[in-house]
Amino acid sequence: MSDKVNVKIEGKQKSYPIYIDTDPIDEIKDRIMQSIDFQNFLVVMSEKVYKLYSATLGFDKNDIFILKDGEIEKNFQNYQKIIKRCEEKKLNRKSALIAVGGGVVGDITGFAAATYMRGIKFIQVPTTLLACVDSSVGGKVAIDTKFGKNLVGAFYQPDAVFENLNFLKTLDERQLKSGLAEVIKYAFIEKSCNATFDYGLFDFLSIHYQKVLDLNLRFLSKIIRVCIELKISVVSKDEQEANLRKILNFGHTYAHAIETITNYKQFTHGEAVAYGMFFIFNYAHYLKIIDANYKEAATDLLKKFGFEDKKFKFDKKKIFQIMHSDKKAENFDIKVILPLMKGYVKEGTLDKNAVLKAGLL
Repeated sequence: MSDKVNVKIEGKQKSYPIYIDTDPIDEIKDRIMQSIDFQNFLVVMSEKVYKLYSATLGFDKNDIFILKDGEIEKNFQNYQKIIKRCEEKKLNRKSALIAVGGGVVGDITGFAAATYMRGIKFIQVPTTLLACVDSSVGGKVAIDTKFGKNLVGAFYQPDAVFENLNFLKTLDERQLKSGLAEVIKYAFIEKSCNATFDYGLFDFLSIHYQKVLDLNLRFLSKIIRVCIELKISVVSKDEQEANLRKILNFGHTYAHAIETITNYKQFTHGEAVAYGMFFIFNYAHYLKIIDANYKEAATDLLKKFGFEDKKFKFDKKKIFQIMHSDKKAENFDIKVILPLMKGYVKEGTLDKNAVLKAGLL
């Protein structure tokens, strides 16, 4: 039985459903075909998911493009290969691209769907926690370049999202934690999301962290639903990041910089975001934007989920250059989302001198 959440973007006619369930995985293909009207399709599937679930999912091999795992695969060359397969299969504007995998698969497939024939139907089947709570929802699609992460992309909403939590059972510890970093991010920004309800995510995670780490699907289902509703509250009001949606970048400016400087090989996205959140809490405390009590409570929550506050010896000049080229930068300013108090954040400018004086780089 599916839990259904509807996404409606203000000012647009289009809305779409997100289905959350623990039904048998072998039912996903039929549900997609029954729910969405399209004549032809291509499935872009991560290599790991293909090895684990291709037989269960039941898609014909001729309908599948296998994408190797890792952020480094979200590149222009693979984008071209997907487009080539679309052409070979004679996909048209009534056809669909179906992404089955984590955030990398969803991002590059969505970008291909947004640009092939100026837009075809797009279905998301996220198989990682990070993709379930964040990247599959909201319509950001992109590829990376050597100059930075997600610098080439679009805002393109899917036609439906099918989240089956059984996929999470085969996540390794590192990938589970990667998703948990984005979950914790929502605890830090919840009050600023302007949601209808007060979910108390910070306190819920503080109390039930062990059940989450133990992959208790009942608790994970609740948390995923809350994160999705918080993100919908934001993106429905600001689809293209003109104002409110910027808060979803909490911890991401530093995160994207260290992902880029390491060529997307050293960290998962969630690991980088966790380091980015430590970085911004330390920065905000140094500037006395937050007090010691909140900094300690926030960093303790990160530590409960196994994250550490580490300093890396990256080239300072290079890190700042990457931050300046980040898509969120404005003029000569590096824009960041700053913590204020539990659940509240705001946009601010990163003071490079303060970063260096605080010993954060």
